[in-house]
Amino acid sequence: QVQLRQSGGGLVQAGDSLRLSCAASRRTYAVSWFRQAPGKERQFVAAISGSGDMTHYADSAKGRFSISRDNANNTVYLQMNILKPDDTAVYYCAARPTYYKKTASDLRTYSDWGQGTQVTVSS
Repeated sequence: QVQLRQSGGGLVQAGDSLRLSCAASRRTYAVSWFRQAPGKERQFVAAISGSGDMTHYADSAKGRFSISRDNANNTVYLQMNILKPDDTAVYYCAARPTYYKKTASDLRTYSDWGQGTQVTVSS
């Protein structure tokens, strides 16, 4: 099991940028970001493989969000640009043993979760 500690959320205005961090207690394999808006299901945002050479994004994130990792520090990042009010949600990072694009959005395949961090985008 791996502990995931998140940081970087906050309140911003539409058009601003934020970078979320997900620091792991040890080397992780595939890591993804999800988000959950009030009253809605948790949704997939982006995924990255253990080596960082493969990434996958939800349509809502393509072109605006970028996932990356620093394996020397066991940290995965989510850079979010041109934020919109619809991006308001609690964001979670999650880890699992393998990177498999087809199941990246399936919450059941993730064994470890971060504590969540609030991102609020005002219009």
